[in-house]
Amino acid sequence: MKSNYQDGVISTLTSEILTKLNRNPVNRKLKWLLLISAFLCFLFMGWATLFTYQQSPPIPVQFISSQDQVLFTDKDVFLGKQGFQKADLIDYGGLYGMGSMFGPDYTAKTLVDLAKAIREYLAQEKFHQSFHLLTSDQQFLIQRKMQIMLHNVDLTQKSLRFPTAFSQAIVDVRKNLSQELVQDNFKAGYSRAHALNQADAKSTSEFIIYTALTSVGHRPNSTISWTQNWPYEPIAGNQPTSQTFTWTWAGFCFAFAGFGAVIMINRIWLSGEDREAMDQVIDGFKNLTPSQKKIGKYFLLVATIFLVQLLMGGLMAHYYSERTSFYGFEIGKYLPFNFLRSIHLQTPIVWIAFSWIGSALFLGPIISGKEAKYQNILVDLLFYASVIVIAGIVIGNYLGIMGYLPHLWFWFGNQGNSYLELGRGWQYAFFAALLFWSYLVFRSFWPDKRHWQRAFKSFRIGNIRLEHLFWLSTLNIAVLYVFGMIPMFEIGKSYTMDDFWRWWVVHLWVEESFEFFTACVTAYLLMGIGLISRCFAERTVYFELILIFIGGVIGTGHHMYWAGEPSIWIPMGSMFSFIEVLPLILLVIESIDEYKIITAHQTFQYKLGYMYIIAAAVWNFIGAGVFGGGVLNAPLVNYYEHGTFLTLNHAHTSLFGAFGLLGLGMIYFCLRYIASDKYPFIEKWGYIALFLYNITLVLWTTLTFFPVGWPQLNAVYEHGLTYARSLSFYDTKTFWQWLRIIGDIFFSIGALIMCWDFIVKLKPIFKK
Repeated sequence: MKSNYQDGVISTLTSEILTKLNRNPVNRKLKWLLLISAFLCFLFMGWATLFTYQQSPPIPVQFISSQDQVLFTDKDVFLGKQGFQKADLIDYGGLYGMGSMFGPDYTAKTLVDLAKAIREYLAQEKFHQSFHLLTSDQQFLIQRKMQIMLHNVDLTQKSLRFPTAFSQAIVDVRKNLSQELVQDNFKAGYSRAHALNQADAKSTSEFIIYTALTSVGHRPNSTISWTQNWPYEPIAGNQPTSQTFTWTWAGFCFAFAGFGAVIMINRIWLSGEDREAMDQVIDGFKNLTPSQKKIGKYFLLVATIFLVQLLMGGLMAHYYSERTSFYGFEIGKYLPFNFLRSIHLQTPIVWIAFSWIGSALFLGPIISGKEAKYQNILVDLLFYASVIVIAGIVIGNYLGIMGYLPHLWFWFGNQGNSYLELGRGWQYAFFAALLFWSYLVFRSFWPDKRHWQRAFKSFRIGNIRLEHLFWLSTLNIAVLYVFGMIPMFEIGKSYTMDDFWRWWVVHLWVEESFEFFTACVTAYLLMGIGLISRCFAERTVYFELILIFIGGVIGTGHHMYWAGEPSIWIPMGSMFSFIEVLPLILLVIESIDEYKIITAHQTFQYKLGYMYIIAAAVWNFIGAGVFGGGVLNAPLVNYYEHGTFLTLNHAHTSLFGAFGLLGLGMIYFCLRYIASDKYPFIEKWGYIALFLYNITLVLWTTLTFFPVGWPQLNAVYEHGLTYARSLSFYDTKTFWQWLRIIGDIFFSIGALIMCWDFIVKLKPIFKK
């Protein structure tokens, strides 16, 4: 089939058709809307970042008692923040609702402990007896006095003075918490913080106490705390704000209006019979290039890390069922829960990333029709360097948590930030790998100077092709990762700002970068194999990206409700988080249309890969849309739900269900190309694995996440978060935790079948 190289991309379309496509009025308007939307979204994020820095909770220089005794200082709080991170406590319990659901939320529990201790001291001061012995009227009086005392904490003062009862409560809570941190409590599944000595534990306790103060002390000239009155703890008088209530309903109204708009736009411009010229650039099979032959080991690495994640997840799930041991073996002494969770969280990021990295590098020569010089050597270099980094991440995580890196924990151990636990040195190396990957994709798309110069000229004058966006999505993934390393060369002093930048990776990667990549890959492959026209593919991607940028970028705000960020994030997070659902609806509509197209082509050779991609679109809508943007992101719901098991339901169905299945589908697409017409390609095992994955996600949801999550949400509403995260609650749900093993078995069988299938289908690439 004859191809042409107008606009810097290979196309089977004539120059006349491509020129006409460049002048298409709908596509041109969507391109401009996309550029304007992206610019305005990040412009807003720039302003909002500065405002968040200005409005984040301050740290008084010293915290003093009524007798002018210094209880602790801002330096102690900073040292305590380092201790909290060094011990990776975020992967055992939580802080501001972030982190693990296994242990207590340290902010909420410490707030309750302070409130109870203050209440007890006030009762002794006024009535000379314990609080529980007082009459109801006396208890009401003491309770109210304690709440006023908590709300009057003014963190803007350089020297924050506490009343006598408050000072005594802080001393008691600090002492108890310091002891708890350095002692094993296997009944609760807690292994002592090996990285902390007694002095570290003391300062860590002071940092945790400071976070509790931010959650209850009011902002200046306000009746709202620094965390928007989160957590909900009736004993401390924390209640949802009126803004939380108002913007929840405004967000729902906005969402329903958006649903209608998306369906209307899709009906008018993006659906109907595709009568434009097809651009089937992936026509048949060609001999593999040297760099494509190197990609097999990437897919084997994906399979290996996938199984490691499965193992870590299984051990973690057992911890929830039997906290004291693993069938009698005291696992906590050797594999603490926080280590297992840190690896379980990081491994999916790595294997999903490498499924995309390997697939994009494999597709490069197909897209350009040519192999870039020395590409095979560079592909090998990226792989082996990445393996070293991955090994360093795992070993460093364990050594850091176990206390073997007292001075290097931040750089090569465990940073103690959920999903970004890897040491900062490994983080730099991972960023370099992503940037190098983007460069390799670039040179595989445009193998020589003449090609990329033409592509750049085309992009500069506004003739933006799908291939340009495909490559930009890889650059976007690499660049956004940098924000998770702010401040770049030191430990951040503010946990609020650390968490703010963390979400730029954890959220923006998923809801903007990953969605950007997903939209481009899906559309290009459908176009390339001749199922949809280039005009239709590019138009759809433009529209999806507009929604992705608006919802994904500003929608980050729903993660910034309760960790000390200003109240502007409640309307921004509420309104724009609901927009995140809109492109997901479009993806589901498209997936249905794609399935009809595929089933109509009996000779379609990439059906297995596309079934994974279609399943990813469906689970993306369910996990990120229904369980995420449609339910949990509403401020009033999130106020009570934040830090509960329902978050796990959202996380599993969206991360694996959406982006994991997409990566696996891309691998199966490449495996089909490897088999070509020379080797048999049996799809049965891939379908069985996909079926088992889908069944597992349903079983996890119905047998564990919902039966634990919904009662836990009720427990928060009735008693407060501290009770809902306590053993008193979890011990009533052990039966449902054990039932998770049913889903785990299905998932394990599917994983083993799929990994073996990868090995079998990669045999042609390893034949000499």
